[in-house]
Amino acid sequence: MYKKLLLFSIVTLAFASSDDWAEYLGGSDRNHYSSLTQINATNIDQLKVAWEYNLPDSGQMQVNPLIIKGVLYGVSSTVQAFALDAATGKEIWRFGDPLKNWASTSRGVSYWTNGIEKRILYTAGPNLWALDAETGKPIPSFGDQGKIDLHLGLPPIAANKFIISNTPGTIYHNLIIMPLRLSEGADAAPGDIRAFDVMTGKLVWTFHTIPYPGEFGYTTWPKDAHLNTHTGAANNWAGMAVDNERGIIFVPTGSAGYDFYGGNRKGSNLFANCLIALDAKTGKRLWHFQTTHHDLWDRDLPAPPNLVNVTHRGKKIPAVAQITKQGFVFLFDRVSGKPLFPIIEKKVQGSLLKGEKAWLTQPYPIIPKPYARLSSEIKYNDVNPYAENKEELIQTLTSLNKGWHDAPRKKGNLILPGFDGGGEWGGAAADPDGILYVNSNEMGWIQKMNPSKTSSLNPGEKAYQTHCQSCHGADKKGNPLSGYPSLSAISTKRSKAYIQQFINNGKGMMPGFNHLSKQEKDNILSFINDELPKEVASSNAASYVSPFQMTGYNKFLDSKGLPALSPPWGTLNAIDLNTGKYLWKIPFGDEPALALKGITGTGAENYGGPIVTASGLLIIGAAKDGKLRIYASKTGKLLRTITLPAAAFATPSTYAVNGKQFIVIACGGTKLGTPKGNKYIAFSL
Repeated sequence: MYKKLLLFSIVTLAFASSDDWAEYLGGSDRNHYSSLTQINATNIDQLKVAWEYNLPDSGQMQVNPLIIKGVLYGVSSTVQAFALDAATGKEIWRFGDPLKNWASTSRGVSYWTNGIEKRILYTAGPNLWALDAETGKPIPSFGDQGKIDLHLGLPPIAANKFIISNTPGTIYHNLIIMPLRLSEGADAAPGDIRAFDVMTGKLVWTFHTIPYPGEFGYTTWPKDAHLNTHTGAANNWAGMAVDNERGIIFVPTGSAGYDFYGGNRKGSNLFANCLIALDAKTGKRLWHFQTTHHDLWDRDLPAPPNLVNVTHRGKKIPAVAQITKQGFVFLFDRVSGKPLFPIIEKKVQGSLLKGEKAWLTQPYPIIPKPYARLSSEIKYNDVNPYAENKEELIQTLTSLNKGWHDAPRKKGNLILPGFDGGGEWGGAAADPDGILYVNSNEMGWIQKMNPSKTSSLNPGEKAYQTHCQSCHGADKKGNPLSGYPSLSAISTKRSKAYIQQFINNGKGMMPGFNHLSKQEKDNILSFINDELPKEVASSNAASYVSPFQMTGYNKFLDSKGLPALSPPWGTLNAIDLNTGKYLWKIPFGDEPALALKGITGTGAENYGGPIVTASGLLIIGAAKDGKLRIYASKTGKLLRTITLPAAAFATPSTYAVNGKQFIVIACGGTKLGTPKGNKYIAFSL
């Protein structure tokens, strides 16, 4: 067995070269780093479009494409996998039917080879597919004719619960360890971390993130939490990093469902909101650190960690750095899990909601300082200077509680960094010198909790309140400026069949509700269409309804839909992890509505990460203004700005073919109200 693993390690190291971008975010260390130097500060003014690949569908693409031996592998907005000639953009193959596949925003694919076979592994809906990398055809010997259902290995109660995977799985030898996106409610499936055999699709090991009796962490939950009747999630959705040399996989997890009320899950809730180090062969826990106790604010760890080498007290240390939505960087010794900078348990205000028992301290790293502003730093007059309704914003800001990690309440909390971060799924880049580059959002959100009123509701309204209200509001008007569309009068625009399709399967970042009974889904449809649903037996109703619900995912905005707080609204940061000090910090992006008036330097909302090269370039799309920006990584000086055909909410890749270096990025737009796009675009000298 040892010889087989050693041989595989040699093959794995040999299949990729420095010309390739062979794994998600550039490598198993997730450092977004390339050793290529052909494109540099002296010649970036010569960058031109080398090729464009136009997809037949359009919409948001978060993909970080892989490039291996001159072939680019990506995914479309409707989750079709494809391969291109990386030098020309010419299509080699495409897999998947957009008319049959419901759309789940994808961040890319995984690649595996043993030196003979070459496989692409990617997800569509709840299915993990194994495709022949050369032809794009499913491999019949993998699972059921090329696919496995990611419900495999979960308890029977989760058999029909919502499961997809937006992020590529992590390859370790002959294993693929899969991230999962689950419901945000109490109906979520359990977030078990599972490894599957790349050759057969068989389940190899499972780590329970909601521990079973006798397992470490079991006492941090109610005794029945593992049964998945009213508590779920604690899942990894953002992806993982793996130290191939040491055989350690690093898994960041998210919150438990329901996200915003935990009276039914009293305790610190291990292993939700943790960075977990597991033995990659067996799934055995080596160490963990919890970044939020008993999460009530959706403080998922939003990105894979970075595996870096740093110098502390004169000693070179293999380290792991984890960014957070809160704007923190946690840095640990990769082997022992010991923090490399001080972390304190900071006191926070407890629960004001009946039945809740919030944790009274939260981890707070002293170094590095946060890369985003915290709610507790905001003053009553820190409002957008360009807003037309400043007095109204000041009144709202004054009325909100701004305590850091204070428990949710009816009055309302300012959440800053917002529910999306801070740090986001695009992740951070890191160079061999131990410098971390992270882009951050500075959008404030408002969290208000209301009692659930289930006793007087008809079945449709009750089901809507449980599953839909947090996003679309009690009045069904949603919050379009926050990205949540109105459902009022939708029956005049869309057929019942069309609406039912999205209730079943979701779309983009909206989860599907196919785990609900047909009667519950019919009730939701009736309520959305302003019809009175038929009364149903209580056995068909949701088994658990939280006594409090958040009123909605509401951004704190001015009358024009711009951020209500003062700029910057997005930043780019370079942090020296050897010292914990910032090398530089700058506003990132421009708010398009203000840029038209000549007002720049505000920073802007951004999704997607940067890449960094050995030639000293930091390259990033991400901002809603639709630009590709290239900076000097050592100073933060802006060297080049290129207007893209659509906003690129994706992390770029860089690679070389036949001695020529390229930069490629997916331009799908759509998010944050930006126009749709359908292009992958590559640049070269």
